[in-house]
Amino acid sequence: MRIKRIAPEPTQEAEELYVDLALMDPIIEKYKNRKGNLIPLLQATQEIFGFIPRDAFLKLNHEAGLELNEMYGVATFYAQFRLSPAGKHIIKMCHGTACHVQSVTAITDEVLDFLEIKDGETTPDGIFTLETVACLGCCSLAPVMMIGEETYGKLNPKQALKIVKEIKRAEVESEDLSL
Repeated sequence: MRIKRIAPEPTQEAEELYVDLALMDPIIEKYKNRKGNLIPLLQATQEIFGFIPRDAFLKLNHEAGLELNEMYGVATFYAQFRLSPAGKHIIKMCHGTACHVQSVTAITDEVLDFLEIKDGETTPDGIFTLETVACLGCCSLAPVMMIGEETYGKLNPKQALKIVKEIKRAEVESEDLSL
């Protein structure tokens, strides 16, 4: 089964986000004249910003001599790269065969409805990004979702929502405490 990756539309918020491109100077210097530098430069850029901003592509084009179309092709081909900021908590919903036959689609739909986003999008508050993935490699726990490094298995829609709501509540409480 092949999951179609839907690239989220870049938001105006993502485009207006200030990024300090000078942070890229050391990585450009390190990889500038190396053969096969495209992926390491994109990975390092994403490591700095959490995604690859439009202006970073332009800087890599200008200072490292990489072609824009080649960079964009690689960045949109590999699921590891992001073109817009991700939420603080990334929810990965497994849609592999074992999870599919255990009704993960209903669970995914329930979580998406609660978060009021579509697959691949980030909530307006920046707390969650939800992505469907082909397999998380823990079929005996199907249906499965991962949030950050934590794996949750043998889920039903009610359990998945409870987990997401608890994380959201903790985020809101920690935000209230910091005010």
